Parts: sequence; structure tokens; C-alpha cells
Amino acid sequence: MKNEIAVLGGGCFWCTEAVCQRLRGVISVMPGYAGGHTKAPNYESVSMGKTGHAEVIQVEFDPSQISFRDILTVFFGTHDPTTMNRQGADVGTQYRSIILYTSAAQKAEAEKVIAEINASSKMGAPIVTEVKPLDVFYPAEKYHQDYYKNNPAQAYCQVVINPKLQKLKEKFSKLLKDKG
Repeated sequence: MKNEIAVLGGGCFWCTEAVCQRLRGVISVMPGYAGGHTKAPNYESVSMGKTGHAEVIQVEFDPSQISFRDILTVFFGTHDPTTMNRQGADVGTQYRSIILYTSAAQKAEAEKVIAEINASSKMGAPIVTEVKPLDVFYPAEKYHQDYYKNNPAQAYCQVVINPKLQKLKEKFSKLLKDKG
């Protein structure tokens, strides 16, 4: 089976990168920008909220080890997909919840998972995650790559990312590379 690419945005890409890097079957995770209209955006322009791009991650995964559905389940379980253009203290369209599908099968699966979660009412409010085709993915600057791995003692990592990783371990241990 050929590896697939998923592009997801769930707030700050430092968080989503740290979460997805721990999933079995994930080959690589690259933070970046997508979903907007500006060519060759950078962190400064995206942070100003004028590019239309969201902070996203590009996840390369082996579908024989982890399904797109499992990745979506973790994605929805580790951020709040019911808040429009916001994740915690991060506010703006660049922090919106977004799935940029790379195939018709991914689009169908994303729509199905969202419908199932909404029907279950387990989120408490409807999911506002945007689902649209991936046009172009722009990798983030080098200093954003492997941010948590390279800066685990940084305050943001301690206060925001560590609780997400704890939640990941508690709720999705069967999907992790290292179950320890």
C-alpha cells in the first residue's frame, strides 16, 4: 500500500505536529500553511491573519498501519473543532479547524466522521471544521519544524502541548508508536 498525505489544521501547528508525530504509521509531519490565497506565505504574514492560510500540518502516513479515520479521530479528540477561528488563546482564521483533503476518499471519510460526531452530540456543539481540497501546501520555516522536540522546556510546550500529549496518551494509547 502506498503512503498517503493528510493536511490538517487544529490551531497552533506546534500542537498538532507534536500529537501526530506520536502516532504509529506516521512517517513524517511537516508544519506549514495552506487553505489561503497568498503565494509563498511566511509565519509573520500568516500570523497577521491576512493571507487566508491556516497553520496546518502535512502528515505522511502508511495506511496499512493507521487509517485516515484513526488520524481524524485523534485530530478531533485533541483540539476543539466546535470553535470558529480559535483554539484556546490563539484567535484568528489562521487557527481555524480545517481538513484539506488530498483525495475523494479522504473527503468522503472526513464528511462521514464529522456527521457521526455531530449526530452523537458528544462534542456538545456542532463541528465547524472546514473541509476543502488541498491546493498548495507551504512548509513552515525551519525553526517551527520539530518545535516541541527541540523546545520541550519552553513555557508554551509545558502549558499547552504537554496537556494535549497527556490526553493523547490517555485516550488513544492503542494508536501510539510508543505505548510506554
